[in-house]
Amino acid sequence: MIRHLLAATAVLAVAAPLAAAPVKHRAMPSSSAALPASNPFAKPSALPFQSPNFATIKDSDYLPAMLAGMAQQKAEITAIANQKAAPSFDNTMVSMERSGMLLERTQLAFSAVSGANTNKTLDAIDTKTAPLLAAHRDFIFLNPRLFARVKSLYDRQASLGLNPEQARLLEVTYKAFVHAGAQLDPAKQAQLKAINGRISSLESAFGQKLVAATKDSALHVTDKAALAGLSEDAIAAAAEAAKERKLAGYVLPLQNTTEQPALSSLDNRATREALFDASWTRAEKGDANDTRATVSEIADLRAKKAALLGYPNYAAYTLYDQMAKTPETAKGFVARLAPAVAAKERAEAADIQALIARQGGSFKAKPWDWDYYAEKVRKERYALDADALKPYFEINKVLTDGVFYAANQLYGITFSERKDVPTWNPDMRVFEVHEENGKPIGLMYFDYWKRDNKSGGAWMSNLVNQSTLRGTQPVIYNVANFTKPAPGKPALITFDDVTTMFHEFGHALHGLFAAQTYPTLSGTNTARDFVEFPSQFNENWALDPKVLPHYAVHYQTGQVIPQDLVDKIKKSRTFNQGNAIGQAVTAAAMDLDWHSLPASAGRQDVDKFEAQSLAHGGFDYQDVPPRYRSSYFRHIWSNGYAAGYYAYAWTEMLDHDAFAWFEKNGGLTRANGQRFRDLILSRGNTIDYGTMFRNFTGHDPDIRPLLAFRGLTENAAANGAQ
Repeated sequence: MIRHLLAATAVLAVAAPLAAAPVKHRAMPSSSAALPASNPFAKPSALPFQSPNFATIKDSDYLPAMLAGMAQQKAEITAIANQKAAPSFDNTMVSMERSGMLLERTQLAFSAVSGANTNKTLDAIDTKTAPLLAAHRDFIFLNPRLFARVKSLYDRQASLGLNPEQARLLEVTYKAFVHAGAQLDPAKQAQLKAINGRISSLESAFGQKLVAATKDSALHVTDKAALAGLSEDAIAAAAEAAKERKLAGYVLPLQNTTEQPALSSLDNRATREALFDASWTRAEKGDANDTRATVSEIADLRAKKAALLGYPNYAAYTLYDQMAKTPETAKGFVARLAPAVAAKERAEAADIQALIARQGGSFKAKPWDWDYYAEKVRKERYALDADALKPYFEINKVLTDGVFYAANQLYGITFSERKDVPTWNPDMRVFEVHEENGKPIGLMYFDYWKRDNKSGGAWMSNLVNQSTLRGTQPVIYNVANFTKPAPGKPALITFDDVTTMFHEFGHALHGLFAAQTYPTLSGTNTARDFVEFPSQFNENWALDPKVLPHYAVHYQTGQVIPQDLVDKIKKSRTFNQGNAIGQAVTAAAMDLDWHSLPASAGRQDVDKFEAQSLAHGGFDYQDVPPRYRSSYFRHIWSNGYAAGYYAYAWTEMLDHDAFAWFEKNGGLTRANGQRFRDLILSRGNTIDYGTMFRNFTGHDPDIRPLLAFRGLTENAAANGAQ
């Protein structure tokens, strides 16, 4: 996942506000607001690649730097808008791309720490600044004089002699202004500003409530027998988690998905049900961390915002610049998957029910039983035990000899660890990345272990954005939520965790290989239904016959993973895929339903709306719950994937289609990797996404490789994406 940032790049970054608790709009800080030279954000960092100096940054440094950064950019934008010189590409577009540097470097660092290592102080800063940042965005995009200059350039672009990247920047910027409401009359702009401020507050409130709710809902047990089935290492980690919370017994922290990893191992059905229930109801307990009222209001305000801007619903509003273009295309894609997925789900449910019967059980399998019995079916059918694989996946070796090795073989890049670069948590690692000829590319941070003050899930983002205009190279981080081993225990992870590492590093490669002049178009600043393509594509190398034996080595014996285990992994890849893709696509359908509400619908009863959405989606949701419920669907309520969660399935189609090209052309080779880098990974948002994909594969996206990989029959799924 790409973490959604407000200050991602230059002026266009403020098109995507963060959020916080409701406050009234306040006047923006004046341009005279001075930031003391002692503030670590007052000037670019002197560390390698201008990486933030987390050794000197204090929590108290963020707020004054963000306030000063907004004031500074406001003055810069005012000067651009009010200049007497006729609009030119340099005095308008380039000047905007150079603006907001203080705000950007502060906000990028703040977003990283508040997402991965938050505390009450940072939450309070987020609450305070979210509506201010939303108002700042409106100051830029609803500035009539600035828009007039951009429109003047857009209207006469044919005569400007622009190169392709300049033309793309002008097009993207003009459309962003229009999309933000630049053509609305003053009265409607005032309404829009109020809605934007309130939405930003609610989005931030949702994120903060969810972190707290997830922490508070962790399953606490005092009897070790309740954890029967878990490995001794997992039980030791649960004991350590309880100790950290000053509790007796054991704690199973929640990850930010409906199903929890321990459900596949816990023998005690009551414990499984308790863990599932803790996950399922985490943010709807009627307390201060209940998110349902927040969700309802966000959805209602987004629908009203879309109507104000002339769209029938928020999905139509937000998909205007995506690869799918329209909600109808996205919904059609999801609908074509539904019959094949539902059929697979029913077959898998029958296998599970049959196993329960063979073991003498008389109960109907519930969602908390699925993973447990599916794992038994897997062992029975493929003789594959997920826990037996973990000794071959020591996290540090996976990183250096797996993730890095694949990148080296494909792209020629190398990695050297930096012990001198400060991080926000001592568990992190930092590497400098180099080209094949030794030329430095950028820095890469890794923060893998779960913490109570870390947002759920896994993501990638930037601490410094690439731009040749600014002379900056990328500083990137990957974050995950793997279960940290107890002290003295080996850092062993599951193969799913391995896949997550390859996935997030695919995002990192997309950012590291950025080669754009203008930050607005740089790296991962692409559509949601394209940005997950490089990350999902990179997952393919985890099982590559050249890569897997290089990192999958038993941590005690040094034995390379036996070929029979590898064969079992590959043979079992289509196993339980109805469950896996069903969870994701059901969540995608629910997301599209939420954001297809018209403005007249008003606030919804979240529980009723969710039940109706799941019931008519064509999926057997009683057996296979959605990956996220509305109340903890962070992607769509606070991380920028509103009406865009379908992007994971959509880009998986792109991923498998592109990988099919690799398989037809020699697989993992340096030449193939360079071609993928040149035509996809290094292009940012400089050309149309469909054109970019066709340039690589030679054809439009084909859904068949995805269906084959998932073990799904085509049924109603038609060839192609459209």
